[in-house]
Amino acid sequence: MLFSFLPRHAVVAASLSLLAFAGLPACQTRPAEGETPTGAAAEAAAKPVPLDSAQLQAMVMRRDSLLADSIMKKSGQLPGAILPGKRIVAFYGNIRSKGMGILGREPKEQMFRKFEKVLAEWRAADPSRGVQAALHNVTITAQGTAGKDGKWRLMNSKATIEEVISWAKEHNCILFLDVQPGHSTLAAELPKLEPYLKDPIVHLGIDPEFSLSTMPGVRPNQKIGTLDAKDINFTVSFLARIVSENKLPPKVLTVHRFTRKMVSNYKNIKLDPRVQIVMHMDGHGDPTLKKDSYQHYIVNEPVQYTGFKLFYEYDARPKPHHIMTPAEVIALKPSPLYIQYQ
Repeated sequence: MLFSFLPRHAVVAASLSLLAFAGLPACQTRPAEGETPTGAAAEAAAKPVPLDSAQLQAMVMRRDSLLADSIMKKSGQLPGAILPGKRIVAFYGNIRSKGMGILGREPKEQMFRKFEKVLAEWRAADPSRGVQAALHNVTITAQGTAGKDGKWRLMNSKATIEEVISWAKEHNCILFLDVQPGHSTLAAELPKLEPYLKDPIVHLGIDPEFSLSTMPGVRPNQKIGTLDAKDINFTVSFLARIVSENKLPPKVLTVHRFTRKMVSNYKNIKLDPRVQIVMHMDGHGDPTLKKDSYQHYIVNEPVQYTGFKLFYEYDARPKPHHIMTPAEVIALKPSPLYIQYQ
């Protein structure tokens, strides 16, 4: 156990405090001193009002957040935090699809041999910072058909999610479960992943490109979707609660971005020490274009940490374009701490 935000006795005390408050009857006549309550007054006194669980949870979360802030100020970081001490290097895709990225495109062992070479390149390029290997599996995927509920998205099976978790553990990786909500919402989709997010190695990615709930009638890939600060704040609160309730190290949240409209009201995004937010430059093509996108949509609209994606299939076409080297990416200002290969 790394740390507990709220000791057991604090929860009990909080419950008793709320119970005492809830038990005060409203609009009743107090009996005179020495008298015994009768009738409705006696019945009300015998039946304490049930606790408002939502109110209790909100109070607990607030206390957890204040304690997390306090630890952060004293030590500079919460125990177990990955960033900024290490740079995360991830292979992205879906283990059931050859078309979504390097994760799933090649046979498992061949893919991991390639991954080890990439990790070695990053360690050599920046010996001052450790490298944390990661798999980034698109787990709720936008679809070309609406489906029975008309939400244009499909979640991986339990067996697939458990398999990619096992891959990550076999190779000392952390794992990101990525969400493309289609015409659904993060509020509807994220709870489906909560059982997996209770695992300390499992983190989260959200993809505004495929978030279309505000665009009725638009199919995925027809237009670039969007998420607002309130959606990202909901996700941060969702993850922070899981961290507190399960006494976990901070979660990392990646938010894909390569246009300005993909994320609105970025200044309203609220930070929480229990969640480390990476704004991730997700564009492909000419290195010059990629650097410009990083500057315009990530650096110029800062949130917390930055990420940068490299595409095996698209960045090197047409010639003389090339996949940027670790040294080229590290040289960006600020130097990205989350690197993703698709």
